[in-house]
Amino acid sequence: MSLQPTRLRPVWLAGALVVLAAAVLVGVLLGAAGLGWRGVLGELADRVPLVDVTSGLTDRQATILWELRLPRVVLGALVGGTLAIAGAAYQGVFRNPLADPYLLGAAAGAGLGATLVIAYGRALTGPIDPVPVAAFGGALAGVGLAYLVGRSVGGRSSAASLVLAGVAVAAFLTALQTFVQQRNSDTLREVYTWILGRLGTTGWSEVLLIAPYVAVSSAVILVHGRLLDVLSVGDEEAGALGVRTGRVRFWVVLGASLGTAAAVAVSGLIGFVGIIVPHIVRMVAGSSYRIVLPLSFLLGAAFLVFADVIARTVAAPAELPIGVVTAFFGAPFFAVVLRTSRGLGT
Repeated sequence: MSLQPTRLRPVWLAGALVVLAAAVLVGVLLGAAGLGWRGVLGELADRVPLVDVTSGLTDRQATILWELRLPRVVLGALVGGTLAIAGAAYQGVFRNPLADPYLLGAAAGAGLGATLVIAYGRALTGPIDPVPVAAFGGALAGVGLAYLVGRSVGGRSSAASLVLAGVAVAAFLTALQTFVQQRNSDTLREVYTWILGRLGTTGWSEVLLIAPYVAVSSAVILVHGRLLDVLSVGDEEAGALGVRTGRVRFWVVLGASLGTAAAVAVSGLIGFVGIIVPHIVRMVAGSSYRIVLPLSFLLGAAFLVFADVIARTVAAPAELPIGVVTAFFGAPFFAVVLRTSRGLGT
């Protein structure tokens, strides 16, 4: 029997970076505004130090590229990478291949926060859009409530009690959101547009908003890769090896939830990224979390950039919600994983 690799091979890392670079290139080349591939490549090359290239783009076209299209691609990469690495982290913590970034009530909390602002906060003004702020706070509040409930029931916050608490909290928060929507039916369209996910940007502000949280979240998750490998053998066995399972679970859940909340705040609810990408990585490169986590981030970023390209080109000049595109690929994939998985108990 061959041993599974536990270290990230340079060829896998290089391959993931090539896929991400290809996704970014496709993302900046394609869009509603026809900029021309020669003009786009020339404009990008002109920003490289010691390179002087005449792109041929007008000032308006250059503004579209640098202030609208490129920020959208970067935002998609950050959101996709965050959701993918968070999904892998949750699957490691709960030892369940169907766990996703919205497991502990993050989606329900974010949905409630955004709905409250859309329904009652129209008069709020300021330099910051209140919807992302409310979604971020709601997501963290949902996860925090689920963790507190799970700890009060499970004592040591076991994986099973956390999952069950997340289900209960998500149901409660979703009920509150539905109540608010029914009392403010004129906002239904705006709420559902947000829920279905979007990557529309007004520049680099959304990227700057999410980037610090993505950095902190990813760092927390990545440093626990080896411990997640140990945790995969079971709590008792991991404890016998000196791993404090409760502490590991707390920090990984905290890091994954922080990243998920930030992603949800700027993109709405985009499902299945955290299920599709980690499973593909496991099938190709192995099951060690020291491999799965970094590759999930890179390939998750590429996946969502490609999905966004489909969303804004397949029905051009209109755009599909990006959540519809990810669900189109994710729902069949989820069914296959559900059919082939064995021993999903936490």
